[in-house]
Amino acid sequence: MDPAKHSKFPFFLRLHGSILPKLILPILFIAGWSCAIVAISKYVHKLAVDSVLLTVLGFVVALALSFRSTTAYERYNEGRKYWALLTLHGRQLAHLIWIHRKEREGPLEKEDILGKLSAINLILAFAQSCKHRLRHEIEYDYIDLKPLIDPLDTFAKAAHDSDPPAESHNRIRAENGAKRVTWGEFLGISFLQTNPRKVYKVAAKQGKQHGNLPYEIMAYMGQYIKNSMDEGCFESAIMQGQVYNAFNNLMDAYGGCDRVLQTPLPLAYNIAISQITWLYVLVLPFQLFSKLGWVAVPGTVVAAYIILGLAAIGREIEDPFGDDVNDLDLDRYCQSLQYDLNVMTSRPGSNKPKSWMESDLNKPLWPYSVSGYNSWKNRSVQEIRQALRGKVSHQASVVREQVFASGEREEGGKKEGV
Repeated sequence: MDPAKHSKFPFFLRLHGSILPKLILPILFIAGWSCAIVAISKYVHKLAVDSVLLTVLGFVVALALSFRSTTAYERYNEGRKYWALLTLHGRQLAHLIWIHRKEREGPLEKEDILGKLSAINLILAFAQSCKHRLRHEIEYDYIDLKPLIDPLDTFAKAAHDSDPPAESHNRIRAENGAKRVTWGEFLGISFLQTNPRKVYKVAAKQGKQHGNLPYEIMAYMGQYIKNSMDEGCFESAIMQGQVYNAFNNLMDAYGGCDRVLQTPLPLAYNIAISQITWLYVLVLPFQLFSKLGWVAVPGTVVAAYIILGLAAIGREIEDPFGDDVNDLDLDRYCQSLQYDLNVMTSRPGSNKPKSWMESDLNKPLWPYSVSGYNSWKNRSVQEIRQALRGKVSHQASVVREQVFASGEREEGGKKEGV
């Protein structure tokens, strides 16, 4: 997924992540077309066009490509922003559940801990299900999702018995985490590429409903939050409001991702821009022959690579949630969220701060003083407040020393240069 992975070549020599493979066939066609036009013009009948047309069409093509690139990158950037918000609010909701949901004493303490862990797993399951839904993967038994939602009663689980298994997807992810690309996809041949939305048509013909798994997962999360509040485990009204805000913001982030996915660039724009760029490239050898002769062939090929390449980049990043090289690495983002949740739950949620605060390793007034917590605890309040005022002067003196040292280094460098 990472286009810069395991590559020490400069960017202009890299093939992984480049759109060059998808331009091989178009470039070969343009080269053959240019050779034919130049040969006919040279040996049969001159097919020259005034170069004024080149200027006029070039301006139109520049506008079209600029619009195409801008809109495509806006969608890519919006997709990244919404997924970042999804991750942020997922962490926030998990923090509120793990730290601020009360663990009742006695036999209920174990149930509360396991309940909080189960709810936090639902947050990870929500992110994983969003990833699969945004990629039009509607099966149930994905290796990174099924263990998290097995106990839930969902439409996807009900349709699972008659669904094609996700074994190939799981095997590929387990082996190297990369998608296997067919020759049609590698070379950008539209006739040989699969339509990811086809699964919805097949399911509709079979009369199966897969529901909306992310929303179903959040319905279970909402039930857990409501039950926790009914049991008085979120004691503060302010904390209850923060929990619901994080819950709603998480849903909004997914809604933003879905909006980016479901509102692509209108088809008329895609068709028009494709026709304009191809028309310009096909007319190019007619205009270049009179001044360049046979050099018009490589000139047309270079121009075609630049123009068709920019258009191809726009098409590739228009859907930022796929699993192509230049798409957002949702698998890595989900793994990062899982790691953060595991790190957070590795510490007791109800741990008292005194366990670390009263340690001698805790230096409250660092860097002004390296004395530990217990050392300052035995001093008077007046001494502590006086030290806090001294901390300001200490920082100012440190900054002055750093500025002075930096100035000396710059002066020494100038002298060496002279």
